[in-house]
Amino acid sequence: MSFRKLIGFCLLLNTFLVYSQDRPELSVSHIDEAMMDHANAVLRLNEVMVSLKSSSQMSIKEKRIITVLNKKGNEHINAFAYYDKNVKIKTLQVLAFDGLGNQIKKIKKNDFKDVSAVSGGTLYSDSRVKYLEYTPINYPYTIQFTCETTTGNTAFIPPFTPIDDYFVSTEVSSYTLNYPTNITIRKKEKNIENIDIEKEEIPGKILFKAKKMKAFKPEDYSPSMVGFTPKVLFASKQFTLEGVDTVVENWNDFGKWMYHDLIKETHDLPESTVKEIQNLVKNESNNLTKAKIIYQYVQDKVRYISVQVGIGGWKPFNASEVDRLSYGDCKALTNYTMSLLKAVNIESHYSVVYSGSSGRSIEEDFTSIQGNHVILNIPQENKEDIWLECTNQKLPFGFIGDFTDNRDVLVITPEGGQIKHTKKYTTEENTQIIKANYKVLDDGTIDVNTTVKSKGIQYDDKYWLETETERDLDKHYKSRWGYIHDISIDEISIINDKESIVFNESIRFKAANYSKLIANRMLLTVNALNRNTLIPDRYRNRKLPLKIKRGFKDIDEVEITLPQNYKVESLPNKKTIENKFGSYKSEVIAKDENTLIYKREFVVNDGKFPKEDYSSFRDFYKEVSKQDTAKIALIKK
Repeated sequence: MSFRKLIGFCLLLNTFLVYSQDRPELSVSHIDEAMMDHANAVLRLNEVMVSLKSSSQMSIKEKRIITVLNKKGNEHINAFAYYDKNVKIKTLQVLAFDGLGNQIKKIKKNDFKDVSAVSGGTLYSDSRVKYLEYTPINYPYTIQFTCETTTGNTAFIPPFTPIDDYFVSTEVSSYTLNYPTNITIRKKEKNIENIDIEKEEIPGKILFKAKKMKAFKPEDYSPSMVGFTPKVLFASKQFTLEGVDTVVENWNDFGKWMYHDLIKETHDLPESTVKEIQNLVKNESNNLTKAKIIYQYVQDKVRYISVQVGIGGWKPFNASEVDRLSYGDCKALTNYTMSLLKAVNIESHYSVVYSGSSGRSIEEDFTSIQGNHVILNIPQENKEDIWLECTNQKLPFGFIGDFTDNRDVLVITPEGGQIKHTKKYTTEENTQIIKANYKVLDDGTIDVNTTVKSKGIQYDDKYWLETETERDLDKHYKSRWGYIHDISIDEISIINDKESIVFNESIRFKAANYSKLIANRMLLTVNALNRNTLIPDRYRNRKLPLKIKRGFKDIDEVEITLPQNYKVESLPNKKTIENKFGSYKSEVIAKDENTLIYKREFVVNDGKFPKEDYSSFRDFYKEVSKQDTAKIALIKK
C-alpha cells in the first residue's frame, strides 16, 4: 500500500471512529417543545445507581446527559466529583456534542480541573473536587457526564432528586439503590404525588424513575425549592463514618452515638483555662450572666475559620486545640464554648442545624445525618431556650438572626438526641421605629434629622453597620434612601446596644430639590424616610403558594416644618388598610400653621397562603407604595 493510500485510509478510519460516536437522538430537535418552556437547560437523562455493598462500603455510578440551550444554562452542567482519603474516583469522563448530536469533544479524568472543595477561608481540608471547565463554541450543546466513586462512608446515601434547579426541565431521571438484605434501609418520599413516577421495591433493591418534568421559574414570595420539589431520602440503620460503625434506630440513638463517639472526648480544656474561666465568673451567682460573660470571652478570643477534617467534617477539634490556636470552625467553636460553660457547671448542648435563608428544618421523622452547621443550645427551665451562634464575633448573646431562626434542629445530649425548634422572631419583635423631623426650605431643600431603632430581624439587617467605614456608611444611607436625589450626609451616629439587642442610628442629611416647585406652588412627598418601593412581580399563571417568611412592623413619626412663606393648600387623606397579610395606617396632622406631624404604621404578617392569594398580596403592596408617595400641596402666602 502506498504512503498516500495509507494516509487516506487512516483519515477515513479516523472519520469513521469519530462519527461512530455521534448520537443523533441527542439532537435538540428530539426535545419536546413543552420541555423548553422557561428552560435554560434540559436534563435528558440523569441515571444514578447506588450500590451499598455492606455497612462500610458503597459505590455510586452516575450518568448525566444535559442539553444547554443558552449561556445561562452553563451553570447547570454540574460535571464534578468530590474525593478525599475515603472517597475514590474510579471513572470520570465527559463527552460533548453539538446541537445535532455530533460528538465534538472527549474529556478524560486528567483533563478535569482539580481544586480544594472548600473556600479560601478554610485553613486546611482533605476534601477536593474535580470539575469540568468547558467553554462552548455554540449553543445549544449537550454534555454527557459519567462518574463512578467508591467510599467507606455509608452515612450519606444520596437522595433521589429528579428536579435539578430552576430553569431546568427533566426528560428522564432514574435512581436505583441496591443493598444487602441484612441491612435495613429507611426512605422518605417528599412531594412526589403530582409527577409521572414509577416505583419498584423488592428486598435488596429500590427503584424510582420520573419523566417529563417541566422547568420551574422562580416566583417572588414562594417557598424555597427544598419545600416543594420532589425528593426521596434514604438512610441505612447500620452505617460507617470514617471507620466508626454504628446502628441507629431513632434520634435518641443518633444523639447518643454523636455525643459518645464524636464529642465527649473533645472536652479537654487545660486546667489553666478552667481556672481562668472560673475566676472570670466567680462574683456572679446567676448562670445567665455567667454564660454571657463566657460568650463574650469566646468572641474576644477566637475567630472562625473552616477546618474540614476529622470524621467527614462531623467531629469537632478538641477544645484544647481551639484554646491553644484561638480559631476553629462552627463545630470546634461551638464545642469550645460548651466546654467553657461546662467548666462552671452550666448545661449546654451541641446542636446540628440547616443554616441559611431557606429556613430548612431537620427532617424530624427521618433519622439520618442531616444539617450543615452547628450552634449551641442552653436549656432554660420554664422559659424559652437560648441559642448561641458561636462563629460570629459581633452577634449579641442569645441572638441568632435569620441564619438559623425558626426551624427544627437536632440537639445532642449525653442521654440522646432531641428535635427542638429555634427562636422564632415574631412580627411584633421585628420592629423599626423612626422618630424624625425635617425642615422644608424655600428652594425645595429638606434638612433632615432622624433616629432609627431596630429590633429582631430588623436588627439583624443592620448590626453589621457598626464596623463599616465612614465612606461605606455614606454609600449605605444614600442607597437606603435611593429614591431621594442630591443627598448630602452631615452626621452619622451608631450605637449597637447588644444588651437590649437594639440597633440605634442617628443621621442628619440635606437633600436639594426634594420638593417640586411649580409657579407659586410646592409639591412635597410627605414620606421622606421610609417609603415602600417594593412591588412584587406579577404572574399571569402563578404556580407556587405565597410564603411570607418573616413578618415586621414599622412605626414612623415625623415632624415637618414648612417654609414660612408657604401655607398648606391640601393634605393627603387619612388611610387605613387591614387584611390577612397585614395592615397600613397613615395620616398627616396639622400641629400649627407651619408644622405637620406625619404618622405611619406598616405591618406585614408571616405565613403561608394559597397561590390564589398572591394577586391580593401584590395589590396590598401596590397600594402601600402608592400611599407612601402621597404629596402635600403648599401655596405661597
